[in-house]
Amino acid sequence: MLRNLLLAGLVTLGALVAWPGQPSGRLVRIYGDLATADRVAVIVPGADTTVATFDDGTERPGGAARALLAEAARLAPRERLAVVAWLGYDSPPTLSLSVITSDAAVKGARALRRTISELHARTPAPIALLCHSYGSVLCAKAAPGLPVTDLAVFGSPGLDVPSAATLAQATPNAEPARAAKGAQGGATRAEVVPLRIWAGLGENDWVRFVPKIKLGPMGFGTDPMNPSFGARVFAVGSGGHSNYFTPGTPSLRNLALIALGHEGAVTS
Repeated sequence: MLRNLLLAGLVTLGALVAWPGQPSGRLVRIYGDLATADRVAVIVPGADTTVATFDDGTERPGGAARALLAEAARLAPRERLAVVAWLGYDSPPTLSLSVITSDAAVKGARALRRTISELHARTPAPIALLCHSYGSVLCAKAAPGLPVTDLAVFGSPGLDVPSAATLAQATPNAEPARAAKGAQGGATRAEVVPLRIWAGLGENDWVRFVPKIKLGPMGFGTDPMNPSFGARVFAVGSGGHSNYFTPGTPSLRNLALIALGHEGAVTS
């Protein structure tokens, strides 16, 4: 507990003692068959993620993608999910100035928007964003106008917006769907759907001790877990900051259901 409190303090107030972040490298991998997918999930990792650690178990994006695919197959064996493990930005070190400002998130958001555009060019499947820790800040920066159906944040230090409604109102999403074949053949159509915004936090996640404040360029404001924020809270369980994709946890089950578009089955 003492270690977690100390770490939380350094992350929030460490501008005087932290050092600048260094590039982590870029790597984007697709798991599953994008061409035949019914739905697509994009996992956006947080701080301390590098190309070298990309596949280090379910705590990292590669292992998380495989765990999500396996859980989706268990829950809905007849549905096809593709998962994109996305390290398309320079993930900041946890103990750095970069992790308490939005600079890396703003730059990464531009890259994420390009990736979503490229995915939509390759598949009509609806896309969900699953965003961990600092990655949730990035996803919130990318969200306005982005054609995704769900934004799930977990282990989040804040999203740098005052409410879920702010994101939803700025995000007129279109959910692509196959049109019935007619005289014109198999065209596609778009159904306008509201952006679903989800938030989860593990009982032993040290992020809960990080004050959700904003002081000038530092910090990210309102806690998305706060009822006043207006997100749909999903059950996570007792896990820590890096345990959201651990097999057998409520968090993995609910993230798979969100990815599959089974919002009514998500537990809170």
